Amino acid sequence: MGLMLFPGDDDVASPDVSWSYTGFSMFRSWLAQAEGFTLAEMDGFGGDHQWSTVSTTLAPLLNHPDDDGPDLTPAQCAAMLPRLEEILDHGQPDDSDPVRQRRIEDVSQLVIVLRSCVDKDVVLVFG
Repeated sequence: MGLMLFPGDDDVASPDVSWSYTGFSMFRSWLAQAEGFTLAEMDGFGGDHQWSTVSTTLAPLLNHPDDDGPDLTPAQCAAMLPRLEEILDHGQPDDSDPVRQRRIEDVSQLVIVLRSCVDKDVVLVFG
């Protein structure tokens, strides 16, 4: 079992990105760390810090149930793209850390999916 994020355009040829549930948790924890906070300290993830105390355009992705909850709108997708692209720009493709390499690859795939959602004006589905 796993999780797939994909454009809600009913086109099987559209890009997608997928993880195991554990992999998605690790990816979101890594993104939160890049944003300057610890996901496990946040409400809904075992902690008591409220999301209103965190300022990140990635909040719709980070504070989303794994495979339930509302789809993300094209506007939310568009708002996340600049920060994710910034993270990509700081990634080191020749980095010898395989975990970091995997996270950068995940961000790259997610950017492709989000761009598709924005370009087609469709929601991002968690399924």
